[in-house]
Amino acid sequence: MNSLQNLGAQPAGIPVLADDILEFHAARLLLLFKICGISGRIDGLTKMAKLDFFVRYPQFFEEMRAYLEKKPVVPTHRPVESSMVRYHYGPWDRRYYHVLSYLEAKGLLTVERNGSMFVFKLTDAGKQIAKRAEKSISYTGMVQQMKQVKAVLSGKSGSKLKNMVYEVFGEEVANRQRGEKIE
Repeated sequence: MNSLQNLGAQPAGIPVLADDILEFHAARLLLLFKICGISGRIDGLTKMAKLDFFVRYPQFFEEMRAYLEKKPVVPTHRPVESSMVRYHYGPWDRRYYHVLSYLEAKGLLTVERNGSMFVFKLTDAGKQIAKRAEKSISYTGMVQQMKQVKAVLSGKSGSKLKNMVYEVFGEEVANRQRGEKIE
């Protein structure tokens, strides 16, 4: 993963994908904490990862919403914004620790422990940047998706979200080997 600061050293002929840019992931997580959290706070890595999964995979979210509303779930083609893999606790991005450390080092996020759970909370500086990003036209679609995810799923615990993912998306997630890409 590259930082925008280091792209100048890359040959001009090599394409740059947003998925490979550290700041892209950092901005998305800042927005996730602001919009899907409570006062910029999300309790637990699992909850953060599952909310992020439903932001990044809108079709999976629509299927989960149908499931929760007791409507027939019709699998469809799912375009992927950014790759995730099957991990012990369901969908996971191997870059989370790197990006969360980056946000903490920049003074945008605090990370505390509450027993065995990590608690993530935006700092005042993180809230200001997330607020600006939320108003940016560049993030309009993502912000709309996050608001829908929050309305439907934010009241559920990380464990509940994980169990629902495994229940609804057996073939796509639960039946994959650990580390296998989710498509």
